[in-house]
Amino acid sequence: MMGSGGGAEENVVELRSKRVYLPADDDDGNRVLVDRLWPRGLSKEKLGDAAWVKDVAPSDALRKWFGHDPAKWAGFRERYFAELDANPAGVAALREALAAKGRNTLLFGARDEQYNNAVALCEYLRAHRRR
Repeated sequence: MMGSGGGAEENVVELRSKRVYLPADDDDGNRVLVDRLWPRGLSKEKLGDAAWVKDVAPSDALRKWFGHDPAKWAGFRERYFAELDANPAGVAALREALAAKGRNTLLFGARDEQYNNAVALCEYLRAHRRR
């Protein structure tokens, strides 16, 4: 979870994930879509001023292998974090899209609200804060 005691260079004050199909609300703060594919049936106008950083989404092969199977969650996170480690430009683009203060909400299209790339990405960003 979030904790206090972050350094001066910490750029994500508050981070959470939310299904992109749920209505936007004031508590969302800065919204960033982190899926590789645009969500079906959703217009860009409906998404409003949310940024889209698709380069941090898991590879198609990893996404298909995982299939939102909770039994594969640990393996998915391990493989996804390795992909993120190998993609510093994508992670930098995401950090650029995140607000320096306040709440940041990573948006995802998956039906599964517990086992998805945005949840894993929140965990990754918390563990890999700027040092």
